[in-house]
Amino acid sequence: MKAVARPRRGAPPKGEVSARERILATASELFYREGIRAIGVDTVVEQSGVSKTSLYRLFDSKDALIAAFAAEKDRLFWTWWDRLEERHAGDPRALLEALLSGIAQRIGHSTYRGCPFQNLAAEFPDDNHPGRVVARDNKEEMRARLAAIVAKLGVGDPNRTASQIALIINGAYATGLMAEPGDLRGDLVDAAMKLLA
Repeated sequence: MKAVARPRRGAPPKGEVSARERILATASELFYREGIRAIGVDTVVEQSGVSKTSLYRLFDSKDALIAAFAAEKDRLFWTWWDRLEERHAGDPRALLEALLSGIAQRIGHSTYRGCPFQNLAAEFPDDNHPGRVVARDNKEEMRARLAAIVAKLGVGDPNRTASQIALIINGAYATGLMAEPGDLRGDLVDAAMKLLA
């Protein structure tokens, strides 16, 4: 008699991805590529290979899944940023150039579909939506971190200059969706350095 496969309970074997990780990875890819509202929970379930019951056990609603997607994008962005800060410790100008160059490189990638935080804010206008809260916090944190960098460069009004640099970055994110600027890296770095002059 053939044994009947039973759903596994508990943590996955070492090296195997958990159901939560599979759901989140699938949702992240689909939400970013296709748009959050365009992707239903059934599509995430089907493509992740996890049951709908498991999805709702891990994420009590689609909004909770959206918030987890935004939190993961936020975590990955700050991990990238922190690595650059470590590499350029003590040289704020080199750090700013590396950040702008890295952002331009991300925009130039073939899978670029816009800033995930801008996309989320556009799809969910309610300021209290949990995903939008993460998106707003990401943009506020970016501005604050830019202010700390430009303050080290001796700028008279670091908060205003940081807001202007953030505006340039966010404009580049939007422009990258519709046009292929000849030298986005050069344009970003040049615009920021003119603000510092």
